[in-house]
Amino acid sequence: MALALCLRALCSLGGWLSLYGSFCRLNKHRSYEWNCRLVTFTHGILSIGLSAYIGFIDGPWPFTHPGSPNTPLQVHVLCLTLGYFIFDLGWCIYFRSEGPLMLAHHTLSILGIVVALVLGESGTEVNAVLFGSEITNPLLQMRWFLRETGHYHSFTGDVVDFLFVALFTGVRIGVGACLLFCEMVSPTPKWFVKIGGVAMYVVSWCFMFSIWRFAWRKSIKKYHTWRSRWSEEWQLRLNGHLKTH
Repeated sequence: MALALCLRALCSLGGWLSLYGSFCRLNKHRSYEWNCRLVTFTHGILSIGLSAYIGFIDGPWPFTHPGSPNTPLQVHVLCLTLGYFIFDLGWCIYFRSEGPLMLAHHTLSILGIVVALVLGESGTEVNAVLFGSEITNPLLQMRWFLRETGHYHSFTGDVVDFLFVALFTGVRIGVGACLLFCEMVSPTPKWFVKIGGVAMYVVSWCFMFSIWRFAWRKSIKKYHTWRSRWSEEWQLRLNGHLKTH
């Protein structure tokens, strides 16, 4: 069983590496980070769809059945995601593109998935955490692509930022708190699985503080820009009115 899981994870890692290599060949004029973020975007869309199907349709419901035995579909998705996180963590370390917080997030994600696969249980809540963690990922990558192509300072960029902050706050912090509470009060999950859940939630809050600081600075900047523009328009109207007399 353990050998089969390792082979699945290795196949997943090979698949993500192949996809990255394909993007690098197709986008030779782009940076390595551009192509890595394309892989990240692809994984985000794929994992959101699969984890949503597991949580909302296939089951079991993570808020009522934490610590339940893994289903075959959960195992497939966890192996697929494990390969991705190993790829992305290796890429981040090699290119030194991320700070300690993101590296800690990836490390905890890998450990959580490995524990769930080895135990054969708790895939339900790990899958739910995967959904909550990845639901904002495509927006984060879109924000980076908009910035790289010079389209970030636009209405589209504002919409992407708003949706990112709203989803992160509502899902990862709000819904995440409910999931963590259900995990902690349930007698079924192992104690170290609960500690891992707490650690992941703490990491989410660390991200949240940075995101709120960014949102506050951007809101203040937008307000001052609007106020300055309104003042200029008012002066122009006033001057034009005075000239007519």
